Amino acid sequence: MTNRRFEMYHYRQILVRMRQGDSDREIARSKAMGRRKVAKVRSVAAGLGWLSPDSTLPDDATLAAQFDCREGLPVSCVSTLEPWRGQIAQWHAQGIQGTTIHAALARNHGYMGSYSSVHRFVRQLLAESPPDVPLRLDFKPGEAAQVDFGSGPAITHAFTGEAFKTWFFVMTLCWSRHQYVEMVRDQSSVTWLACHRRAFEWFGGVPGRVIIDNPKCAITRASIHDPEVQRAYADCAEGYGFRIDPCPPRDPQKKGIVESGVKYVKRGFLPLREFRSLADANRQAAEWVMGEAGNRCHGTTREKPLTC
Repeated sequence: MTNRRFEMYHYRQILVRMRQGDSDREIARSKAMGRRKVAKVRSVAAGLGWLSPDSTLPDDATLAAQFDCREGLPVSCVSTLEPWRGQIAQWHAQGIQGTTIHAALARNHGYMGSYSSVHRFVRQLLAESPPDVPLRLDFKPGEAAQVDFGSGPAITHAFTGEAFKTWFFVMTLCWSRHQYVEMVRDQSSVTWLACHRRAFEWFGGVPGRVIIDNPKCAITRASIHDPEVQRAYADCAEGYGFRIDPCPPRDPQKKGIVESGVKYVKRGFLPLREFRSLADANRQAAEWVMGEAGNRCHGTTREKPLTC
């Protein structure tokens, strides 16, 4: 064991076991690391406060600085993600974002590394092509929301075996970027109106205007100057007191938040998940919106949607 080379994920696994209450003898007995080295790791970790279950596990760079450099060894260049290199490259090529990849590795493969490791790998891939620069649209709190449908996955019901196509409805508040997401089986006017009602209940209020992307369930004739609104939707707007604001055809500037919201759901929520039914999909969507999506630092506002 004295000549054994340890990578950063080895140290991370040892720290996790220590935080779970394993003794030095139990860790050494598992052949994960020699007892003397375990004692040294525990001494360093205790001094830095890493053994408290409430503390955040250190990232690879911090571990390397404390252990590899202290021992006079070169820092390892082998990523802890090496076993899944091909899979991560494939996911990145599909447009799946780094946080989603990290969550899937932790959920499905027991990966205990930090998100920073995934971020560094994805950043290398992003360097190969320039990123798209989003156009900033400014709104006041409560002024507007943008709405659209996106194409969802086919779901096979776990009990009935029925397979069906889905779409997802997205309403995004323009000021905070907080979202309402609902998986549905069609894009009918009835579904469109029902999703609006549940979205307003979700937000606990109604925005001053709703910007839409001319879906057929809402706009019967798209036009720059005189769009024709579907009658039931007009009645809905009158009842709730919001103004319908259809995007002019072929005008990408006005519907940027709509498109970004749909892309975020497609890349951040849908990939690498399994849905047992429509109800299960909507349960997962609600948890995702109130958890990961709602508490992320938004790239445009630089604020968390739930607290903005």
